[in-house]
Amino acid sequence: MQVLAHGLRYADGRFRGVPGVIATAVLEGASGIALIDPGPASDLPALEADLAAGGLALDDVEAVLLTHIHLDHAGAAGTIVRRRPGCRVFVHERGARHLTAPERLIASATQLYGDQMESLWGEFAPVPAGAVTVLEGGELLRVAGHDLEVMYTPGHAQHHVSYLDRASRIALVGDVAGCRTTGMTTVMPPTPPPDIDLDLWERSLARILDWQPSALFLTHFGPVTDVAAHCATLVDRLHLMHEAARRLVWNASLSDDDRERRFVDDARRAFLQQMTADDLHRLELAVPLDLCWRGLARALRKAS
Repeated sequence: MQVLAHGLRYADGRFRGVPGVIATAVLEGASGIALIDPGPASDLPALEADLAAGGLALDDVEAVLLTHIHLDHAGAAGTIVRRRPGCRVFVHERGARHLTAPERLIASATQLYGDQMESLWGEFAPVPAGAVTVLEGGELLRVAGHDLEVMYTPGHAQHHVSYLDRASRIALVGDVAGCRTTGMTTVMPPTPPPDIDLDLWERSLARILDWQPSALFLTHFGPVTDVAAHCATLVDRLHLMHEAARRLVWNASLSDDDRERRFVDDARRAFLQQMTADDLHRLELAVPLDLCWRGLARALRKAS
């Protein structure tokens, strides 16, 4: 486990056995701990091991806070609640129904991941309705001894929220502030289907900056202290990827498979000019570039 601030650390779920892909923020208080984005159930053994290395356990969990319900962020929530029946799960109102009845979410994810669903994500157990606290944005929560402000931050997903830890001024922002590993100088925008919206995304980033956070905490992966520069780079990269997708999506001389292949190849070349192959591998585990293409292409076609 790594320290972010007093009473705030983060653990590594070692997604697919690789460190530095999915980070879970851990709030510590006298009554127990809270996890922000616990990751998929497939990561639980590694997450438990990292918690244990820090003197903590899943049996200490009193709350799970989700930035959004994508499987790499929320998949383990139901499994944790089954183990800790008194645990509360906080989620935006647009995502809550998919936690309590996850069949549609699982069916949608299966269209993307096919027969890899089990190996990638493991179990997606439903969360009992009585364990869910529904958020709209604007709430002030008291969880595991921490005061957290909640902000509705769509753009990456319609059901995305972010949390500000008032004591440390660290903003826990899921995927809306993009993906970056330690030492990288650029940011990868995660743009999977189904509801990418660049206008909403930029507005959400502006609202996060209004918090004047001391740092951002990214689920993929870890803390970022150069907040303004990071957000500006993300916006630039979002527009570059959007423009690259726009040029391809209306190219009638290419098949759908060719468009996707061209986008992925071009994006990889561009990113490899700014990061190592190992960094790109970790980011593509978190944010597959073929899914980035599909999310942008869907948004472009929907807007036409």
